[in-house]
Amino acid sequence: MAPTIVDKSRRNDRWAARLITAGGLFVIVAVIGILLLIAKVSVPLFFSPTAKVLAVVPPEFASLLASEPTAAVQQVDLGDTGSIRVLLLPDNRIELQRRLIERDILGTEKVSELKEILADPLPGQISAIQLGRKGQNLYAATANGWLLRWDISEPQARLADTVQAFKDQRRITALTTVLGENSLAVGDEKGQITTWMPVRTPGAGEDKHLALIHTLPGFTTPVARLLASPRDKSLAAFDNRGTIKIVHMTSERLLLELQTGGPVVAAAFADRGRKLLVTGADGLSRAWELSIPHPEISLKTLFGKVWYEGYNKPEYVWQSSAATDDFEPKLSLIPLIFGTFKATLFAMLFAVPLALLGALYTSQFMSPGLKGKIKPTVEIMAAVPSVVVGFLAGLWLAPLMDHNLLALFMALILVPALILLAIIAWRPLAENTDVGRRLKGYEFIGLLPVVALGIWLSGQIAPPLEAAFFAGDLKQWLFSTLGVRYDQRNSIVIAIALGFAVIPIIFTIAEDALSNVPRNLTAASLALGASRWQTAWRVVLPSALPGVFSAIMIGFGRAVGETMIVLMATGNTPITSWSLFNGLRSLSANIAVEIPEAPIHGTLYRTLFLSAVLLFVLTFIINTAAELLRQRFRKKYGRY
Repeated sequence: MAPTIVDKSRRNDRWAARLITAGGLFVIVAVIGILLLIAKVSVPLFFSPTAKVLAVVPPEFASLLASEPTAAVQQVDLGDTGSIRVLLLPDNRIELQRRLIERDILGTEKVSELKEILADPLPGQISAIQLGRKGQNLYAATANGWLLRWDISEPQARLADTVQAFKDQRRITALTTVLGENSLAVGDEKGQITTWMPVRTPGAGEDKHLALIHTLPGFTTPVARLLASPRDKSLAAFDNRGTIKIVHMTSERLLLELQTGGPVVAAAFADRGRKLLVTGADGLSRAWELSIPHPEISLKTLFGKVWYEGYNKPEYVWQSSAATDDFEPKLSLIPLIFGTFKATLFAMLFAVPLALLGALYTSQFMSPGLKGKIKPTVEIMAAVPSVVVGFLAGLWLAPLMDHNLLALFMALILVPALILLAIIAWRPLAENTDVGRRLKGYEFIGLLPVVALGIWLSGQIAPPLEAAFFAGDLKQWLFSTLGVRYDQRNSIVIAIALGFAVIPIIFTIAEDALSNVPRNLTAASLALGASRWQTAWRVVLPSALPGVFSAIMIGFGRAVGETMIVLMATGNTPITSWSLFNGLRSLSANIAVEIPEAPIHGTLYRTLFLSAVLLFVLTFIINTAAELLRQRFRKKYGRY
């Protein structure tokens, strides 16, 4: 018997169901695969460092480190300008020996030898000294827990700091300057390792004074010596039992722990910090190859406040590069996450009311003929490339708003006020005249001149108001009076530009949901005496709430992941401020900015992939929560 039409339809339905299921599964697998790919690149950030023994050299061949300076005599070569040598004298005095080289216009050298005894009163017996590698500072520590700093950048040394580091007067046993010479590492007899840095303190003006900034993993026995890495802010700390701890100053991580079996008499880093060489008291020299690819990364440096060199307090900072070799990357993701939510929130505050009210008016009040023209026009807005929107926002809207800031604020007041007055004036005409009844459903067109009038009046009123109340310059008044800095590419520009990109999505989906509410519900409401507005607000909107909520969340996801508009319309400043007048940097825009310059498999490269994972996870969590809420609304209010 030939198959019937019903059988063919059922067979086609089964095949369609299988294809749709297969397509859905393929999408799920593809999305999971993308997540695993980006996670695979970022996971090595958290791998533990390793060390491999390269060689153990017997005493007869172990002369490599014999020339290491002692703690009482240190010298710094200043290149073509000379050198500085510091000596700790037996009578607890410090002597500076300068060798200065001057050249005249013909290139003739003149060498000067200068000696200076530091005559400043000392709070105790000197137990350690450290000469800065740039010849700018000299540090000393005492046996009763004091730290001293001399500024030796000028011909005459100046005592800049005398700080009691430890109230219990413990002996300070080791000093070294960390890469960059802005921080001083201190080891003491209790095994504690701390780092200190000159910072500005309240009431001290421009002067800086040593302050404790980091406490690092230490020992239970006294610290015998400290050695700074030439590669980054890492340190090698040694005790008298032969334990070596390699720690990182900023992340406060214990990177590696090595054993030599006895006290170390000399140590040095080689291969730009990739190898560690030590000589023990037994005469044996050992060499390790260190694999520490990402020492500055920890959960604290990624998501917590960190006290960086040059800052007066712990802060969230993203700064991936600079011009100096001793620069310390600052890779906090908090400013980027904050910027992402800030841009999204401001854009949604701008877009959601306009899109939803527009969808409600279009579906319930607009005439069918006008609706047939307006809705496709709004949908076409979604086809505008985001790079074009960002270009216009950055190069046209931002300068325009910069010159008319007060006019913008006046428009936010005048335009809604004039629209409200126009509606109040139109209502009796619409109910009592033939003209009003014929124009029913076309009120939107009648409000366009009112909006234009409000914008024009704002532009006319703003200049005299600015001259009268803000000394002719609102932006300067904001800075001088409120301390608010105005950036041309700011969050207001982002809200308008990103909101423009989100409005078509929210409008289209919400309008479809509102239009799909059965007409018998609206007819029943109107038959019971409810007005069209009461019907739209209390019957149609609750019934379509699941669809409306989906529209909002889809628009939210679009705003979270937007790159080009945020990249071009803001200053890309990674700061954590809710001010409308400054910029921001989002996760997606940061990836676009940084990834071309990030060395492959470097710390920045992997951190950018980690930020992509975070963006993926945040979007997934938000969409999952939104779907759960949508299902709840659907059960409560209907299924439209």
